[in-house]
Amino acid sequence: MVSITSSETPDGSKSAATPRSLNDVVIRLAGNSQDGIQAVGGFLARLAGRSAQEVMTYMTIPSTISGGPSIFQVRMGTGDILSAGDRADVLVAFYQHSYESHRPALRPGGVLLYDSDHVQPNPEDREVTAVGVPFTTATVEAVGGSAKEKGKNIYVLGVLARMFDLNVPKLSQLIKERFGGKNEDIVRNALLAFDAGYAFPSENLQQCLYRLEQPAPLPGARPQVTTDGNSALTYGLIAAGVRYGAAYPITPWSSIMETLRTELPKYGGIFVQCEDEIAAISTALGFSYGGNLAITGSSGPGLSLKAEALGWAVMAEIPLIVINVQRGGPSTGLPTNIEQSDLMQAIYGSHGDAPRVVLAPATVEDCFYIALEACRLAREFSTPVIILTDQALATRIEAFDEPDLPKLMVEAKPDLSTRDASFKPYPLDALTRHAPPGAVMGSGKYPIVTGLEHDELGHPTANPALHTKMTAKRREKIKAVAATYAAPEVFGDQSGDVLLVGWGCTYGPIHEAVGRLQASGVKVGHLQIRHIHPFDPGLEAIFARYKNIRVVEINDEGLYGYGQLTTLLRARFCNPAIASITKTDGLTFRVSEIVELVAQNLGLTSIKTGARSHSVLAAPNRT
Repeated sequence: MVSITSSETPDGSKSAATPRSLNDVVIRLAGNSQDGIQAVGGFLARLAGRSAQEVMTYMTIPSTISGGPSIFQVRMGTGDILSAGDRADVLVAFYQHSYESHRPALRPGGVLLYDSDHVQPNPEDREVTAVGVPFTTATVEAVGGSAKEKGKNIYVLGVLARMFDLNVPKLSQLIKERFGGKNEDIVRNALLAFDAGYAFPSENLQQCLYRLEQPAPLPGARPQVTTDGNSALTYGLIAAGVRYGAAYPITPWSSIMETLRTELPKYGGIFVQCEDEIAAISTALGFSYGGNLAITGSSGPGLSLKAEALGWAVMAEIPLIVINVQRGGPSTGLPTNIEQSDLMQAIYGSHGDAPRVVLAPATVEDCFYIALEACRLAREFSTPVIILTDQALATRIEAFDEPDLPKLMVEAKPDLSTRDASFKPYPLDALTRHAPPGAVMGSGKYPIVTGLEHDELGHPTANPALHTKMTAKRREKIKAVAATYAAPEVFGDQSGDVLLVGWGCTYGPIHEAVGRLQASGVKVGHLQIRHIHPFDPGLEAIFARYKNIRVVEINDEGLYGYGQLTTLLRARFCNPAIASITKTDGLTFRVSEIVELVAQNLGLTSIKTGARSHSVLAAPNRT
């Protein structure tokens, strides 16, 4: 273990430390869920966003109500930050179990910042710089009373602000904003804890002072938004004109529901919390039947319960937005961990032939824009659209340019105009267009909306020929959706050894893995599939340009050795070059993990799987 001592000048006086400059840093906070480490990580992430820096986070939380071990990892700095980092530059350990569980995640030359009241590091560990700080007792001394359990996280934030020369006025403002709606004493105590942490004796941090480089301001750049995927998705729905919805709470979907319950009434709408998933989707369908595109959502178990009513929506051709924030399964499985195992359910999880649109956002920013796209498709094609996001995107915090809301906002209202005598809601030669209740029918004949097979006016029928035609109509309109998509873009080499294909939260790690593979001489490209069903046009031609296609996804390889998206792509294109790289540990892919698995998969022996390109925290001095 490297002891920390202040440097001295020849005359014996202590010298001032000179902060070392960094492009970016990965900080992992490890403790228990009750310690507020998510709050600390959130403060750091939002500070980065307000400083026009790049940021990405990753968190794990226990699935039990009683809490338990938890981490929050934040990567912040300049340049393209597309993953939360493979290994930490700084590990903040609140407890002995935090240190023991996460010390392997700290890179050689990193900094171990630990609570000396609770942690005894290995004294023989000389690969890292260890700094012991009495988080608990120092917070009590600063704030007094029983604040040790609720204030030490803010104390730690102060220490990190000192270590990385962070913007103290901005952090103080963030603290005031976070606690401003509570008792004034809470705000004061939080600021006292922060100031005490920042004032931790600097001589103890002589080897651990750094400064994150600030990006050069770009002329005309838009302000940044710093938020998580669930929030981005929620506000995308509001921008797209969604004013009504219904759902039942379930992790990790619930924060979308809670925000919609708060926000929709501000726009003249309403969100209903129902008694179960079946009632929720049925209520949402009622809103859409009334002429207002509505939203419902859940996680995998809830989507299963919605399946019957979702089939009704396909048969009745009712526009509807369904969000599935995926988590580990089956059953309650891993409710607070990541898995991409609901893809087949999203596409085929209904009785009968029930085609619908399935989209998958790639980043937090994309969560906002994919909501706009989903609403456009649902309205234009009168169809249910499933947005297939995941736990990692839901909880991850990223910074991105503020959307141009005046140009994007949609004010959608029911079309109650009079329909002429020739109006048919289900014409065989055109897209379905419903008439909401209250619209006057020029023919005097009012259409019927039902889950039974029907004729062009919606009247139930069991005519074999008509069922064949209506089945084809519902199929062909989904195929027509693909014609509205632009050709997908390939990042990296446009042909060569291997094409890495991903969907959902795998975007960033795959993107960074391409750079490492290229540095080792591999000709590699990256294609992220956002349009899961139907697929983008042009995929077959893209696949033909590569010797190998490897689909990176977080689900099981299945009985036949292929992940879920891999199975779909092989079935669609009959291309034997398409194979899987999968895992089911409940964690997101690390960049080095993808590089190593690609190397193993392709039999490559000269791949560099190493760390980020810049020199991060300097290695400790050895004596």
